[in-house]
Amino acid sequence: MSDKVSTAPILDPGDQPVDHYSLKHRVTAWISQHVFDRFVYEVRHGLNKGLKRKGGLGFLPEFLAGSAETVETRFWSQFQLSGKVVYDVGAFEGILACFFARQAKHVVCFEPNPPTHERLRENLRLNGFDNVTLCKIGLGSRPDSFTLVWDPLMPGGASAEKTAQDQMRRQNTGRLREETIRVSTLDAECAASRFPPPDFIKIDVEGLELEVLKGGMETLQRYRPELFLEMHGETMNEKRRKVAGIVDFLLEAGYRRILHIESGSNVDQSNSAVAAEGHLYCQAS
Repeated sequence: MSDKVSTAPILDPGDQPVDHYSLKHRVTAWISQHVFDRFVYEVRHGLNKGLKRKGGLGFLPEFLAGSAETVETRFWSQFQLSGKVVYDVGAFEGILACFFARQAKHVVCFEPNPPTHERLRENLRLNGFDNVTLCKIGLGSRPDSFTLVWDPLMPGGASAEKTAQDQMRRQNTGRLREETIRVSTLDAECAASRFPPPDFIKIDVEGLELEVLKGGMETLQRYRPELFLEMHGETMNEKRRKVAGIVDFLLEAGYRRILHIESGSNVDQSNSAVAAEGHLYCQAS
């Protein structure tokens, strides 16, 4: 009797799918959407304390909401926005957009997902902000139209990237939503002169951060805005590849100070893997 040798490929641990949302996160999201979503409340803690909002559980005391300060929120609480023009690319429901609007000279929000865009508009209106421009489009490397896919329970994870969509379809069979969105470029929107050029750009677009940067090379080189980027990917190896590509692009564009917020490390091509998770803050030389 001969032994059979398995020929099945051994999966690199770095290629295992990343679980973006814990069970606790999903339960919290369900409660927020199905029990409290229609209520307007005053935020009791965090960056937007004292502001009005729909969505989320910011009305709960901090110890119940589980919203302990993170490295990211500490960064924002110390960041100076006075007098700056801020572009919020991937503004979602306005958590950071409202924070920006309370301090900055002007905020331009790009949010293409229709239901999320309406909640963003509502949260800005509730607080009477008149220094915000809303753009119901996505940004990418070229003008186009994309299919946006998301789990209704986790609309913040809406993505136009194929690998992210494939992962969602494997995990959420039968309950995903899809929407065709229009995509422009940062350069095209700035060239149209519909709003002032950016001093600071925050980009969180669920895996297409590099595409947004590529579509804004002229803007980056002309105005040298500070950048804040969230890292995404469906596996750790993909996250490492993505951050390496982003760092290469930023260095070529003249951004010499690239800081990984969570570790405090200065990032270059030799150590980009340290920033595979978390956020980058970037300044041009």
